[in-house]
Amino acid sequence: MGKFLSDFKEFAMKGNVIDMAVGVIIGGAFGKIVSSLVNDIIMPVVTLCTGGDGYRNLKYVIREGSAATADGVAAVEEVAINYGTFIMNIVDFFIIAISIFVALRVIMKFKKKEEEAPAAPAEPTAEEKLLTEIRDILKSQEK
Repeated sequence: MGKFLSDFKEFAMKGNVIDMAVGVIIGGAFGKIVSSLVNDIIMPVVTLCTGGDGYRNLKYVIREGSAATADGVAAVEEVAINYGTFIMNIVDFFIIAISIFVALRVIMKFKKKEEEAPAAPAEPTAEEKLLTEIRDILKSQEK
């Protein structure tokens, strides 16, 4: 059991696993923020512009529901295709995808700047070449 725990600790403490865990947590929080943006800000404005009562309520009813009656008839649930919720989820997906795309582009821009190699040293001038030759000649005469 001790070997198992030490192996697990070694695995869990590797940089990639911890980075991935942090990414999942931040991604979940980011998803909630974007969902709130869609549900609480964008869709109410879209609903107001379209004059409807909200995308959530858009549905195609296949079978009407009915309440239970006093003479023992059971309640019947409504069967409907809720395409309004589907539209909201599509909008939600596109906003998340665009946000992640923009964030990754910004991150990749910074990484490219860090990875750019410094420029090669400039070619020595004629004077520097001459001084180097003189130095080499003086060193060879000393020996």
